[in-house]
Amino acid sequence: MIHFLRLTRPFNLLVVALTMYSLAWYFDSVFLLDARYGAMATFDFFVLVFSTVIIAAAGNIINDYFDIKADRVNRPERIIIVRHVKPRVAILAHWMLNLIAFSMALYLSYRNNSFWYLFIHLFSINLLWFYSMQFKRTLYIGNIAIALLTGLVPILVGIYYNQQLNFDYVLSSLAHGEKTTIFPFEVVHPERYALLLGFVFGAFAFLLNWAREIVKDMEDTAGDKKLGARTIPLVFGYQRAKSWAAVLLFLSVAGTLTFVVINKGILNDWFSFLPLLPAAISSIITIIMLFQANDTISYRKTHKSIKVIMIFGMLLPLWWGILLSLA
Repeated sequence: MIHFLRLTRPFNLLVVALTMYSLAWYFDSVFLLDARYGAMATFDFFVLVFSTVIIAAAGNIINDYFDIKADRVNRPERIIIVRHVKPRVAILAHWMLNLIAFSMALYLSYRNNSFWYLFIHLFSINLLWFYSMQFKRTLYIGNIAIALLTGLVPILVGIYYNQQLNFDYVLSSLAHGEKTTIFPFEVVHPERYALLLGFVFGAFAFLLNWAREIVKDMEDTAGDKKLGARTIPLVFGYQRAKSWAAVLLFLSVAGTLTFVVINKGILNDWFSFLPLLPAAISSIITIIMLFQANDTISYRKTHKSIKVIMIFGMLLPLWWGILLSLA
């Protein structure tokens, strides 16, 4: 059982769940001024988070299944399938998890009278399968596919809140002087804010994960050669790959700063963006580490450094929710 759990990468799954609940806490704090209207604690939101997590778990399993040959070169100490879990057990677990997630998507689509949950879950399940089987060895497509799936996580939360919010209640409360300083009515109409912010965080997640995938490819070139993969470092060389990843990291920092400047007039408090300071510093340090990296160990450290940036970004909506709850 322990080896099977390792196969699903529980830390990554925890990050997915915490990202969704972090954003949900903020949305509850902004929109739902009465605890009775909180959507984060509902069964439906739990189903959304759980289905997303098990799709990610199934994707990790099938990825390792198709990566056995490469992992014998890149990470021989981390091989689980064959050594600890039988391949047919891994395949069965992959399909069972996806079946459960698909059933949950049907439930959410029926409950919310929306095709979006079914579409996104089916899209994710199939993209993870084709990514593991073929796309990850294809130039550009593999990196973009996994970055896109990561970006869909906050977008799903935005879609859910866009559909769930009781706007009559919110607008009525605001009319009685209960408007929060973080909710930007001056910028967008209220029912679009959850969706907009979901896409903003999704865009940052996309950029950071694309950079992370490129660094990961630099870390795994030995195994990728055995598989005949056409990754950016193998096709264009390490220096071009480093520049590519650095540009993506820079774009995430520039986008973050633009987001701060635009929203400064709304929030009226630089303190609200405190988690972005270590994120920006970490991004600069990561870019320096990236250009200094020249072996598998240093690339692995850079890879982990990008994960730290993502965690700081995940903390931002959680931080906003805390500030609102203390206000």
